[in-house]
Amino acid sequence: MRESLCVFSLSIVLLLVGAPHASAPSPALLFIGNSFTYGEGSPVKTWRPELVTDLNHEGIGGVPALFKSFTKQAGVEYDVSLETHPGVGLDYHLQQRHDLLTSRPWDIVIMHGLSILDSNKPGDPAKLVQSTREMAELLTSRNPSVKIELTATWSRADQTYPVTGHWHGRPIAAMAADVQDGYEQAAKTSPAIKSVIPVGHAWIRAIETGVADPNPYDGITPGQIDLWARDHYHASTEGYYLEALMVFGDLTGRDPRSLGEAECSAFELGMPASEAKALQQVAFDELASKKKVTPAPRRDTPSTPARCTP
Repeated sequence: MRESLCVFSLSIVLLLVGAPHASAPSPALLFIGNSFTYGEGSPVKTWRPELVTDLNHEGIGGVPALFKSFTKQAGVEYDVSLETHPGVGLDYHLQQRHDLLTSRPWDIVIMHGLSILDSNKPGDPAKLVQSTREMAELLTSRNPSVKIELTATWSRADQTYPVTGHWHGRPIAAMAADVQDGYEQAAKTSPAIKSVIPVGHAWIRAIETGVADPNPYDGITPGQIDLWARDHYHASTEGYYLEALMVFGDLTGRDPRSLGEAECSAFELGMPASEAKALQQVAFDELASKKKVTPAPRRDTPSTPARCTP
């Protein structure tokens, strides 16, 4: 009897002071955006939707699923959700998706507005700046410690080369520079905004280093990547892959090259390992130029790519 009491007492002590603590929950991360987030024009749109939570229940995987896959491979856990709608800016989400955006206190938010900044005034960042400030106020009302990252999107070939484009007659880099400047202005509206992810600049770096073709209207140079979809507006699979790499590197601080050329998401989406390697290098070079990552390339990349684990 005495022995039983001792065992019982010891068990209670272990439960109170010696039992392992439950692991901390993964940070709640929300992507807010439009077709540039959900992957219109590419298989990325419906790739592995089970990895993320689509708040609109539309079965979208998109760039958020790619990001989640990268973090799983890197051993970093995030609880990833997305809230997207085609052809809209942040003002739409504020007006129409308020309840979804405030459904929980998000720890991290990755967001962007329209690719041309303002549908009525292309290139004018005023609406983006205002809606970014309002969105930051809404998000911080639920979690004062939320970390917000803005995604500066890419130059559109259809806005540069045809005479109808707002950036017609200017270099392909001009639109990316204008968009980046607009987001830099928007980032100043709230201390909760920690970074502007230069996705557009990464696209231009890919073009300037010969990895990607600069003009899909005159054909694609052999050996170069077309970062645009067939509409020369949205991204191709490779374009969204580069976007996801930039988000991964900027948010985690990890070298995108650490994923390796046999990275499983690229394999599942039909990208050659050589393209994955080249785009990882572009993402690293752009992020390193902004001092957002330190060199840590993968050294033990498997020779044969494999499918992603569930």
